Amino acid sequence: MVRMYYMRDPVDDKTAPNFADPLHEITSDELAHKTNVICLQAEVNESVQEEILNEITHARRCNFRDIIEISPSKMGDQSISKLDIFFAEHLHNDDEIRFIVEGSGYFDVRDRDDKWIRIAVEKGDLIVLPAGIYHRFTLDQKLYIKAMRLFVGEPVWTPYNRDDKTDESAARSGYLSSWLGAVSS
Repeated sequence: MVRMYYMRDPVDDKTAPNFADPLHEITSDELAHKTNVICLQAEVNESVQEEILNEITHARRCNFRDIIEISPSKMGDQSISKLDIFFAEHLHNDDEIRFIVEGSGYFDVRDRDDKWIRIAVEKGDLIVLPAGIYHRFTLDQKLYIKAMRLFVGEPVWTPYNRDDKTDESAARSGYLSSWLGAVSS
């Protein structure tokens, strides 16, 4: 089961759990309602995992997959700067879809009230962050994750850090209108 909860802000150690005080955990249904993020646990046998990945690939029109490994030992000297880039609050013009193959980490997303929700992902978890949602990623204290990335079109991972321009971007506007439509229905 994926663990999701509100986190304290700011944080001293981004790799620590950083639970809010008092602890306020949420369910995947609450996460979807508050953010439009889909998160599920697909830790089952490999054939069922592949079936789930194929369903997501088809539903989201993904035509490319690759594997990324993130850890100081795999990334060498660039690991600290790369992790700082991942942890800067940003959005993407496309959905960010990740299936966790090994290891663990955290995706942090903003809710309706601009509060951080931390999603602790580990092997077998699948997460879909809609285009236009403000989020960030970091490793947990194990300092290792291996994830399958699914893309629509050319494999591009371009973060747009939060500022006035991203608040006005087409991706952000599309996210807000689809999310507000989902919330009001």
